[in-house]
Amino acid sequence: MAVKSTFKNMVICLAAVCLVCSCLLAGVYSLTKGAIDEANDKKLGNAISAVVPDFDSMGVDVNSVSFDGKEYPYYTVYKGDEVVGYAITSSVVGFGGPLTLLVGVTPDGIVYNTSVFSHSETPGLGAKCTTPEFHDQFAGWNPMEKTLAVKKDGGDVDAITASTITSRAYTLAVANAVKASMLIAASCDAACECGECAEGECQCEESNNGGQDNE
Repeated sequence: MAVKSTFKNMVICLAAVCLVCSCLLAGVYSLTKGAIDEANDKKLGNAISAVVPDFDSMGVDVNSVSFDGKEYPYYTVYKGDEVVGYAITSSVVGFGGPLTLLVGVTPDGIVYNTSVFSHSETPGLGAKCTTPEFHDQFAGWNPMEKTLAVKKDGGDVDAITASTITSRAYTLAVANAVKASMLIAASCDAACECGECAEGECQCEESNNGGQDNE
């Protein structure tokens, strides 16, 4: 005899289906999470390597600075014990949506290189921000010598043809990363009791050791 369809039966069946689906999704997530995390870590590592000078170690934890209500996560990279650069994540709104860059800045505030981490710009137009023809002009950029603004706005950046909005957004992201690097250096100065902060690292311990050696 066929089971009579009732509202209660339908609710029970729907709940059972949802429970089974949830268990399956949880199982798939647990099986793939490791591989996904590993792939993301590899992508991040490759992106960092592309925007900073050669290094042999990197800070384990991501740090961040903030200004104008936005966070700027960054990694610090080292050559031996010396800080050689910061890989700073800088996000702005482009023509098609969020535009996220990874910007490498050396401790003296010079842009080492830039890389697009993600974007939603128009193929063939704003998406050209990912090409060397555009982003290579930022490599080695010294903000003390050149203005980080497109030429239409009185700066020194060559904009992408017919994609001024994307070019402005990219340039703003780089400029924000440079400002973030200045805050990183300032935070070191503020935390450094002896006032001797160089290359983004507090030198108090070295100075104290030096003083003991001299005695």
